[in-house]
This record gives sequence, C-alpha cells and structure tokens, in this order.
Amino acid sequence: AKRKKEAAVAAAAAIEAAKPKNGTHRTYEGEFGPENWSKINTAWASCNTGNRQSPIDLRDGIKVDLEQINFDYHPSSFNEIDNGHTIQVNVAGGNFLSVGGTTYELQQFHFHRPGEERINGKGTEMVVHLVHKSYDNKIAILAVLLERGDANPMIQTVWNNLPLEKHMTVTPSIVLDVNEILPARRDYFTYMGSLSEPPCTENVLWLVMKQPMTASPQQMALFSRLYPFNSRPVQQANGRMVKESM
Repeated sequence: AKRKKEAAVAAAAAIEAAKPKNGTHRTYEGEFGPENWSKINTAWASCNTGNRQSPIDLRDGIKVDLEQINFDYHPSSFNEIDNGHTIQVNVAGGNFLSVGGTTYELQQFHFHRPGEERINGKGTEMVVHLVHKSYDNKIAILAVLLERGDANPMIQTVWNNLPLEKHMTVTPSIVLDVNEILPARRDYFTYMGSLSEPPCTENVLWLVMKQPMTASPQQMALFSRLYPFNSRPVQQANGRMVKESM
C-alpha cells in the first residue's frame, strides 16, 4: 500500500510538473531569478532556451561605416508606473527613430541598475532602455548607458513624478523631452537580440549608444533606493555578429 501511495504521489507530481505554468512573479535574484524565469511561465520559455538573448558583452565588434540613426523625438505627454521591476515611462505617440530602412515608434523607456550591457567586459552604473516598435511590430531597443556626473534633466522630470505606490500610474500634466537622454555623439553598436526581461522575445534589433550620458550621484541614489539590483546577467553571444561605428 505504501508503494502504491508513493507511486500515486509521484504521478500527481509529474502531472503537476507538466501543466502549463502561467506565473507572473519574478525577481532578479534567487528562486524566481533569471535562471528560473522559463520555469515560472510557459510563455517565457525563450528566457532559458533562446540562443539570441540579451544583454551581451559587446566585444570584437566589426567596425564599419554604420548609417546614422535618424531621431525624430519631440516633447511629449507621458505617464509613469513603478511596475515592480523598474520605473517605466510610457510616452505619447509621435516619437520615432529610423534605421535600416525601417521607422520605429517609441513606446516606453525604463531603467536598469547596474547597466545590463557590457562593452569589452565593462559595465556602467545604470542604463536606459528605449523600446520602439515598427508598424509591423518589429522591435528596436535603444540603450543609453548612464554613468555618474551632471544631473540629467529628463531623468529629473521622471523622478519628480514618481508614483507613490507600486503598480500605480501617474499622468503628469507636463511634457517630457526624450532628446535630453541622447548623447551628442551618435556612434553605436548593433546586434540582434531579445527583450532582456520576460517573455525574452527574440528578433529584437539592439542599438547601443557608445557615448554614455550622465546622471548625478543623487539621481543614481534615488533609483537605487527603489531598485538596488534589477539587471539580467550577460547572455551567451553564440557567435552573433556585432557591428560598431568606426
């Protein structure tokens, strides 16, 4: 009887294990951390099985005469949410970047600490990821690295309007100028990767600006109080081509 019971328990556990998982709770460390994301939700399988994942260490880039990214950003209305993983700013329509014959519209931007990208093994204190979509739903993410220095006016606007609670959305009656986060030098690295958070969707065009922008120590400290660590580890490059501006 004991053996029968054990067999029944094992069978029940196997059925449970095979069930589609649709959890949503995830973290950046421990049991719900990046190495287990695909176990939390079946829709997140790519996080651990994909071979074109982000971020990566950008090294041995092929130096070529990359075309300029064409930015068409304007002061825009916005809302912001503390979504439990980062501060995300959703921007009104009408902000575009064009590259490779495709125009992508800015949807939202958000912050990671430390910066997720590495350049020849070196990371930065933070990064801003600006997520864009084309009319046929292709995704392009622009990464702007942040290091300590002068305060950034756009970041200050975001910090001034932080929601008081997680999962609460604030819609300020002012505009935000996304141009204020773009470096003067427009050289960049580019490669094909994925979203760096679940569902880790692949076929994402990454554009990583070479010149970092600055945020003040106070601006950095404010974010670190909310999210001291919300960064995915570097993923295998798997022989992907990285191009960089000469």
